[in-house]
Amino acid sequence: MEFLKYIFYGIIQGLTEFIPVSSTAHLKIISLFFGINDPGSSVSAIIQIGSVFAIFWYFRKSIFNFKNTNSRKPRYSFLLNKLNKSIFIGTIPIVFIGGIIKLFVPGYSDSFLRSNVSIALVSILMSLVMLFADISTNKSINLSNHKYLNSLYIGIAQAFAIFPGVSRSGSTISMALLSGWNRKDAAKFSFLLGIPSISLAAFVELFSAVNQFSAFPFLPLSVGLITTFFSSLLAIDFLIKYVSSNGLKIFVYYRLVFGILILFNL
Repeated sequence: MEFLKYIFYGIIQGLTEFIPVSSTAHLKIISLFFGINDPGSSVSAIIQIGSVFAIFWYFRKSIFNFKNTNSRKPRYSFLLNKLNKSIFIGTIPIVFIGGIIKLFVPGYSDSFLRSNVSIALVSILMSLVMLFADISTNKSINLSNHKYLNSLYIGIAQAFAIFPGVSRSGSTISMALLSGWNRKDAAKFSFLLGIPSISLAAFVELFSAVNQFSAFPFLPLSVGLITTFFSSLLAIDFLIKYVSSNGLKIFVYYRLVFGILILFNL
């Protein structure tokens, strides 16, 4: 049963980390629905590492593209890559805001913002934000012609994903669309921006839970990580292809229904 539980966590985490519906909210609410313990912030953050590996694997050519730079100095080429610099800039807001919350709001993980009511209300609010983003026009910005200020705006939107129910991919894709990005590259940049933010969240939680390591079921947790990796690959591939052609409307409807159902079942 322990293995099945972590496979379940991995599937939910991998699918909902990239589909714009909030992985934290779904891990909490769906676990409650099936009578399984909420994995908590520490376990959630650890299995998210599987999602990071999936992003690296899926976008490995984009991340390590040195063909137009000095091949004798790949480390410096990596740092000078415009896309990688944009990812760095976009990561600054979530590090800043996340650091403040971690240092000065010690009871955040048990606060109202992680309650079912808050998740429901935030989900409904995000459905409206995503609707406005989906119907916005002038989508001509892409990974090649974007400005670093675009990256900063998307990074600020990503910082709001600290609040359960917001959805990191939902907030970043929405901000990109509102800023004029085309759908396909908005989704790609959202995924790539997740590499440092998801990784940092995982390592911070690991450091915070260092005294609890002996209580972690490492073998089931490893199975959860592998499950997260494969389900994340499926989600990334699906979302890029789907959003490019169809936009966010199906996720808008889903998030609206999801939030209303939580409110009616409190």
